[in-house]
Amino acid sequence: MEVNFKRYGLYLVRWQLSTPILAVVLYWLAGLGALAATVVANLIGGLIFFWVDRFIFTSEALAAQWEVKEKVRCVDCGKVARGYRLVRAENYDKSNDPAPEFRCEECSKKKSEELKKRGVKH
Repeated sequence: MEVNFKRYGLYLVRWQLSTPILAVVLYWLAGLGALAATVVANLIGGLIFFWVDRFIFTSEALAAQWEVKEKVRCVDCGKVARGYRLVRAENYDKSNDPAPEFRCEECSKKKSEELKKRGVKH
């Protein structure tokens, strides 16, 4: 399983932000009893955080854009090294590429500059 650390980090921040919000709801509803206040607080949390979580886990803005693999043969120079490839950018999508091309760091920088000249924003 691949982990998108940007999404994961935002999710953890969102999780921490839910605590004070739900604590306020519990405080306001304390007169209902602990169980009822907790149920209502969780319903309110679900109404709010469903949309936040949906953004975190489906937003293209947070999508992983680069793939990095160890010990690959560079498609340009043939060197075996850590390999990089641009997967997705604003106007570029190689996410379904049947034969992904990885490049060493040096060749990846050259390819990146070439793509920028062609108008690929990354």
